[in-house]
Amino acid sequence: MDLMEREVTDKLEDRASVYDFDPITGNIPATKVEVTVSCRNLLDKDTFSKSDPLCVLYTQGVETKQWREFGRTEVIDNTLNPDFVRKYILDYFFEEKQSLRFDLGIPGKKCGTIILSAEELSNCRDSATMQFCANKLDKKDFFGKSDPFMVFYRSNEDGTFTICHKTEVVKNTLNPVWQPFTIPVRALCNGDYDRTIKVEVYDWDRDGGHDFIGDFTTSYRELARGQSQFNVYEVINNKKKMKKKKYVNSGTVTLLSFSVESEFTFLDYIKGGTQINFTVAIDFTASNGNPSQSTSLHYMNPYQLNAYAMALKAVGEIIQDYDSDKMFPALGFGAKLPPDGRVSHEFPLNENMENPYCNGIEGILEAYHRSLKTVQLYGPTNFAPVVNHVARYAASVQDGSQYLVLLIITDGVISDMAQTKEAIVNGAKLPMSIIIVGVGQAEFDAMVELDGDDIRVSSRGKLAERDIVQFVPFRDYMDRTGNHVLSMARLAKDVLAEIPDQLISYMKSRGIKPKPAPPPYTLPGLTHHHTHI
Repeated sequence: MDLMEREVTDKLEDRASVYDFDPITGNIPATKVEVTVSCRNLLDKDTFSKSDPLCVLYTQGVETKQWREFGRTEVIDNTLNPDFVRKYILDYFFEEKQSLRFDLGIPGKKCGTIILSAEELSNCRDSATMQFCANKLDKKDFFGKSDPFMVFYRSNEDGTFTICHKTEVVKNTLNPVWQPFTIPVRALCNGDYDRTIKVEVYDWDRDGGHDFIGDFTTSYRELARGQSQFNVYEVINNKKKMKKKKYVNSGTVTLLSFSVESEFTFLDYIKGGTQINFTVAIDFTASNGNPSQSTSLHYMNPYQLNAYAMALKAVGEIIQDYDSDKMFPALGFGAKLPPDGRVSHEFPLNENMENPYCNGIEGILEAYHRSLKTVQLYGPTNFAPVVNHVARYAASVQDGSQYLVLLIITDGVISDMAQTKEAIVNGAKLPMSIIIVGVGQAEFDAMVELDGDDIRVSSRGKLAERDIVQFVPFRDYMDRTGNHVLSMARLAKDVLAEIPDQLISYMKSRGIKPKPAPPPYTLPGLTHHHTHI
């Protein structure tokens, strides 16, 4: 693995300088770094064709030193020299040594070269949508015409180029019209409007050996002029130009349309009054063990919190700041309830069906401990009822004023996988997200599947329209004794990491813009009074 492991500890210049310092939290904010991966001369492991590589990035836990998958690139068919389009965007912490491992799943010592480039992202929130067509491209195929596609590259500060977009292939034409595409401006030029953008035009070949037709350069500033005589580009093939005296060009590419939109951020919605409402659901099934025994995940130890209470506290204390009334519905599932012993999969911890709200995290903890004394842990473990419980409420507030987050704490044994997937696919259309924290030592394969990071969750052939589930195993954040959370902050951060983008994806899909932030309140006799988020 020595080739594929790179300890990326070379720190960028310390850009987060003194003026970024926040005196309230005392933290210098992390900047974000975009890592691009390319490989050269990979070991060929397919017998009849070239390899189909993909690259997986692992990051290391701060205290546990365990490697966890951070993300993966796309698969590129049939090549030993891939330039991956999908980037990794990493938080860069000045105060930490951040080890990264890049894995191409190729066994052996010498298996090629990996090229990493890292660039700090500028805070540019614009996204550009553009469409191109081409005319009279060179014919590359012996039979028929060409199958053209374009590859866009932005230039880096050191003069190298980084791939940032590939168009689709248009089959059998020398005059293709490509689909419009949308790309963040920072991906196109890192916010520098005059930086060179290089575009290469290729003829697609099934075997991966795409033929180069030619290239041209432009810049964001030029493209932003829109459709005009300035945005018709000659596609030049320098090899051909050198050989042929009468060479003019290998065709032209024309910009058909260009528009730019500002992307809204999570904080824009929060400032505009969107409330985040949290609901907690706790697993009361028998697989957790008898609460009166110390081996149980629900053990009622008078001296310290059990795993459920620790997970609830760690996540809840961050979450409650986004909810103005701090009143949270708290549900249990999988227990037999007094007096008649019926099994319930969505019972209020405070025993009040009409009003399942608890006051703050402390209120939830109290109701949880009370429930443990009155209900009998049972089964099966059904997630769908609590997911549907929250979905019913989410369905009644689809105007952007509220966003619901369901926190499920569970030992990970699930009985109604098909129904839960169906509930998640339906929930993906609504203003809601689901966080699953797995406690105990079980294999959490089913929870990872529900997370949907690698393969989007589907039910009856319907894909979830967005990814709304985030799963984390609680044990990754515990010390060896299992008694202490090493980093409450890191747990909460990982658990909540996907919520902002999930909220934005819902708002965008429904065309909901943030309401303007209320004006700062002006006191009589004072000119203005600032409020800071």
